[in-house]
Amino acid sequence: MKSKTTLIIGAGGVGRVVVHKCVQNADVFGRIVLASRSIGRCEVIKSDLPDADIEIITVDADITDEVIKLIEACNADIVINVALPYQDLTIMDACCATNTPYLDTANYEHPDEAKFEYKLQWQRDEKFKEAGIMGLLGSGFDPGATNVFCAYAQKHYFDEIHTIDILDCNAGDHGYAFATNFNPEINLREVSANGRYWENGEWIDTKPMEIMQVWDYPEVGKKDSYLLYHEEMESLVKHIKGLKRIRFFMTFGQSYLTHMKCLQNVGMLGIEAVEHKGQKIVPMEFLKTLLPDPASLGPRTTGKTNIGIVAQGIKDGKIRKIYIYQVKDHEDCYEETNSQGVSYSTGVPAMIGAKLMLKGIWNGDGVFNMEQMDPDPFMDEMNTQGLPWKIKEMDV
Repeated sequence: MKSKTTLIIGAGGVGRVVVHKCVQNADVFGRIVLASRSIGRCEVIKSDLPDADIEIITVDADITDEVIKLIEACNADIVINVALPYQDLTIMDACCATNTPYLDTANYEHPDEAKFEYKLQWQRDEKFKEAGIMGLLGSGFDPGATNVFCAYAQKHYFDEIHTIDILDCNAGDHGYAFATNFNPEINLREVSANGRYWENGEWIDTKPMEIMQVWDYPEVGKKDSYLLYHEEMESLVKHIKGLKRIRFFMTFGQSYLTHMKCLQNVGMLGIEAVEHKGQKIVPMEFLKTLLPDPASLGPRTTGKTNIGIVAQGIKDGKIRKIYIYQVKDHEDCYEETNSQGVSYSTGVPAMIGAKLMLKGIWNGDGVFNMEQMDPDPFMDEMNTQGLPWKIKEMDV
């Protein structure tokens, strides 16, 4: 049987975790080819794992032809895209051109517009079918594991799910006055945008941070949690039967919110170019240069993450409410993969999704979201790959 070749594009914090976890499952993933615009980042990750079968190479993932040549050169069996969300479409098109299965962790974002939607990726469904390949979208934690939690609840706990709250808590402390746990451009655009939730068949917009609830997160405690728009809701409203409302909440400390508001007020979150001393600069890109690299936060981050879903609906004619969640310790993540918990909880599901694709457990021609697949093998893998989850029945 021919050994597999796994192409991983992106060498940030999440890419580092994906490489570590693929190497731990080398019987499935075989040879690893790690590609990034920055060969230095690739070298750092390769140095973590000196005995592993890892090749490193540079690629500009903004250019489809470059990605096509890379896929053909390494004869990849799958492409795991953990690059920037701006690059999803070029990499998807390269996979179609080479008949190579594709997986990512976040939906496409336009570089010049703070807009997060699956529309342009879903439009490639027919191309993926014609190529006879599978494209798996959003195989991170949220989106990703949260979608699978919803599918698992639908399969095993409900006849109909009526409401879902997705709850994302990062109670980690990195010691900086202000930093982001993943790409600052993506993180700050997402958080400073208007909120949005779905209820009774329509989307309802809110002002940024307008809606807050205090939630008691197991193993973490009570935290202020703010309503945001998050991409997995767009697909879940299509695939969860009986759904009447879905919302997404994320925790933020007061220091983070104060810094973000200040930066926003002085224009530092802008994505339009401004002129400075005869040069065009984009404020958000400049800010990214000033802030700590998220991949550098691992050794100094303590505390835990807790991400899950609360679903309420009907089972055998009775109202039921359950909480499925996963708790991870930042220091444990760093000890295993040299990365903090946010990178870890995104990278592990990416590896699991790719593993199920390579083994043929998850298969199909076209473009799929996570909740369209059988949740059971993914949930089993989470328990054995470092993200054990819990289910709690709740009072209604």
